[in-house]
Amino acid sequence: MARRMDTEKIINALRNFYHEERRMPGYNEMMRIFGYRSKNSVFHAIRMLEDQGYLIKEEDGKLSPTPKLEGRIRLLGSVQAGLPVDAEELDGEPLVLDRFLVPEPERTFMLKVHGDSMIDAGIHEGDYVLVEAQVEPSTHDIVVASVDGEWTIKYYTRDTNGPLLLAANRRYMPLRARHNLHIAGVVRAVIRRYKK
Repeated sequence: MARRMDTEKIINALRNFYHEERRMPGYNEMMRIFGYRSKNSVFHAIRMLEDQGYLIKEEDGKLSPTPKLEGRIRLLGSVQAGLPVDAEELDGEPLVLDRFLVPEPERTFMLKVHGDSMIDAGIHEGDYVLVEAQVEPSTHDIVVASVDGEWTIKYYTRDTNGPLLLAANRRYMPLRARHNLHIAGVVRAVIRRYKK
């Protein structure tokens, strides 16, 4: 007989596993992450998750997460940033922010921004940037780079003398490495959380 299930704990454990591993766990893994000792208890937990709309069983018998488990946010449409327009709430398609912002998770990392050299590019002090590593930068990409041992975030470009890093703030001069330039990655997204 399965012990009384802590539904919220099970959902959070399954959601965390799925986000970290990018796959559904097997029965043995579910036993471990749910803290169960039998597959029968896992079976009952799965039935509960199916009944509550967190999981669906595919035609091949495999379990798949629903948007409810993935923690998706609905994309309702677009909004005009100028004059207000009438808008109706729509049943928008669900959007998984992880997948939207991080198409290559195995080579993406996040950094907190300090300073104001990229303020005109919309990157402010305290923002977080998602950076994709192991990619060749193109002209005008925003990159995270080590310039002679000092880390910075700047626009990448080239001239006749080679790579040049440009700030998005007129107070800062262009930057060129004297000895060593290492491009750690290209900025793919900026995250800012507004205070309440």
